[in-house]
Amino acid sequence: MASYILKRLLLIIPTLLGIMLINFVIVQSAPGGPIEQIISKVRGQAGDAESRLGGSSDMGKQFDQMAGNDSIYRGAQGIDPEFIKELEIQFGFDKPAHERFFKMIKDYSRLDFGKSYFRDTPVITLIQQKLPVSISLGLWTTLLIYLISIPLGIRKAVRDGSRFDMWTSAVIVIGYAIPSFLFALFLILFFAGGSYFTWFPLKGLISEGWAEFGWFHKITDYLWHMVLPITAMVIGGFAKLTLLTKNSFIEEINKHYVLTARAKGVSEKSVLYGHVFRNAMLIVIAGFPAAFIHIFFTSSLLIEFLFSLDGLGYMGFEAALSRDYPLMFGTLFIYTLIGMVLQLIGDLTYMLVDRRIDLTASRG
Repeated sequence: MASYILKRLLLIIPTLLGIMLINFVIVQSAPGGPIEQIISKVRGQAGDAESRLGGSSDMGKQFDQMAGNDSIYRGAQGIDPEFIKELEIQFGFDKPAHERFFKMIKDYSRLDFGKSYFRDTPVITLIQQKLPVSISLGLWTTLLIYLISIPLGIRKAVRDGSRFDMWTSAVIVIGYAIPSFLFALFLILFFAGGSYFTWFPLKGLISEGWAEFGWFHKITDYLWHMVLPITAMVIGGFAKLTLLTKNSFIEEINKHYVLTARAKGVSEKSVLYGHVFRNAMLIVIAGFPAAFIHIFFTSSLLIEFLFSLDGLGYMGFEAALSRDYPLMFGTLFIYTLIGMVLQLIGDLTYMLVDRRIDLTASRG
């Protein structure tokens, strides 16, 4: 077991390097880098100044003469070439791409993710600031989805074809068909002061002055803010897991070992939870890392935006728009590392659920 875990941990290193390299090449080749972002802002400010002065032709000619025609950046006419050189040095673009990549990997090996280009704050500090929001959404949503979906899926499998199975299937189909962000808008409209009730807060993770509250008031205030966003994410996420659980149990229930156990007089409860459960849950456990990563990093983006929750998803989206490379690659590195560790945990959980599985023999 120890050797298997060590091999998997060592395998993370080349996998992580490969993912970072591929994304580095794609991002570097894409147009509209951070220097172009700054140039566009400067040009926009200059354009506003020109329009206020009542004419742009003379000023534009002066800018073009200052910049020259040999700039590699689009829209650089009108910008001092020395200013562009300073930006290149500041962002490290005066060095070849391969040197920048190896320097980034060397810094990341020391958990040094650099500073954000446009926030002038260390990337690790920004991640630490946004992490509570993403953890709150990811953990609570995943916990509630599994607490609802697994018992419901088992119940539907046991009572397959019954009236309970049919009406719960209708609810599941509706929940699956409605996107989480659309359901979030519905919740805001009805319960967060949109048009009807003002039962829940519209934005934020906590209320103002939260630090001065008592411990019980802190907990209730935090949960009060989490009700609507988590409800929106759970509604859109429990359908797939419920059907997966149901189908897994139905497949196991119809196998010969279950019929043999029943023929020997084993109680239905013992058959279901003593024999069927550990086999049927394997596929559910296999999907846990991917489900958690999906909820933790991607599903929360629109929810964070709608409820003004400043988390990792929204921060990563803003970083991609502004081409904030340190923030983009820093969050990508952490996301990928967490994802691979969770995948390892999921594989190890296989052996805890079913002792017949020996990953050391199949992959060692």
